[in-house]
Amino acid sequence: MDLMDKLTLLANSAKYDAACTSSGVDRTPAAGGIGSASACGICHSFAADGRCISLLKVLMTNVCVNDCKYCLCRRSNDIRRTAFTPEELADLTMQFYRRNYIEGLFLSSGIQRNPDYTCEQMIRTLELLRGRYRFFGYIHAKAIPGADPRLIGQLGMLADRISVNIELPSQQSLKLLAPDKSKQNILGPMKLITSGIEENRSDIVRYRHAPKFAPAGQSTQMIVGASPESDFQILTLSEALYKKYALKRVFFSAYMPVVSDPLLPGKEVKPPLLREHRLYQADWLLRFYGFEAKEILDEKQPFFDPALDPKCNWALKHMERFPLEVNRADYEDLLRVPGIGVISAKRILAARRIGPLNFQGLKKIGVVLKRAQYFITCSGRMMEGLKFSPHTTRLALMSERSAADLPGHGPEQLTLFPSEQTQALLPTPYKTAGFPEIGKISS
Repeated sequence: MDLMDKLTLLANSAKYDAACTSSGVDRTPAAGGIGSASACGICHSFAADGRCISLLKVLMTNVCVNDCKYCLCRRSNDIRRTAFTPEELADLTMQFYRRNYIEGLFLSSGIQRNPDYTCEQMIRTLELLRGRYRFFGYIHAKAIPGADPRLIGQLGMLADRISVNIELPSQQSLKLLAPDKSKQNILGPMKLITSGIEENRSDIVRYRHAPKFAPAGQSTQMIVGASPESDFQILTLSEALYKKYALKRVFFSAYMPVVSDPLLPGKEVKPPLLREHRLYQADWLLRFYGFEAKEILDEKQPFFDPALDPKCNWALKHMERFPLEVNRADYEDLLRVPGIGVISAKRILAARRIGPLNFQGLKKIGVVLKRAQYFITCSGRMMEGLKFSPHTTRLALMSERSAADLPGHGPEQLTLFPSEQTQALLPTPYKTAGFPEIGKISS
């Protein structure tokens, strides 16, 4: 099999890994080196399925000893198998870089022979790039669960970012859909990477030229919709990962059927892209807005409202905290207002030192008044002419796109009687149809 055939197969197998992220690292090339990675991020492009990618994203091999039900490369799947040699992949990466196709490499792999052998092949590839080719560009490598800790350590010294994919949000689903994997094999490398990063920080303080271990941190990915866990379970797990392992990002990937299995949703079930989008919005609230998972969702409402973003939904449930006086509110309270982001909240704090703010002033500094007007006052006054009720506020906060994304909802004739489309605007849990065998799995 020639190199381009290998690339076609292995790039296609890797396209479901989420990699829409900037490098998050500063690396300046040494004399005689080539390539660089800067904190401003890597140039992005878009795949055919709409996912934002910026790297040469390939597998080392699609040969795999595991039999994960959802994976294209599972050992029981009848597909063409191939593998790059470290020399082939390193040379291909450099050819693509010199042609200005890519700015870096996203390297993952099926498990060939055993985890240690696979990890050694990946390490050899990165050693060639960093050593022989003097490549200083961004490299994101997937750690292989079950590999020797020393190999994970070597991989971390060569890559800018390492990730260990959790894939499924609960031990029960992991056991059912990925029987060759275990919670310990996944969380073990994750803990090791966290410890390596912390130790490396102290080494850098002591020794100025100490080599860096995974300077862009680590991340993980969860598949959404392959198993019946609720949004609340997924979000709670994400929050725990951020706190315990100091992850940079948790990526969410809407399940796209690539193989058939009675334990998985059928190909007639559409990928839950709106659900993925809501998880990313809630993830943003966890990381930058001071929210906790239990504030956004709970056992009584374990799924996101498909018609409202999580912040607006929270605000409507806590109207006793509003309206908020923007000229006196502290930073943390301002971040809770729909339409006020991190940047606009900081601008409000700076602007009101000069004088009191009005609604026109808020608009100039970037506040989205279309949403914020229902939750704030300026000098004790609501926006002039604003009249609303909880019901009308909910309808006003719904974006046209959110309404269009609801099942069967779109432009319709006005009527005095509620229709199925109108009732769809009310918060409803995502259906678990398509899970005939695992509908009773608990978290």
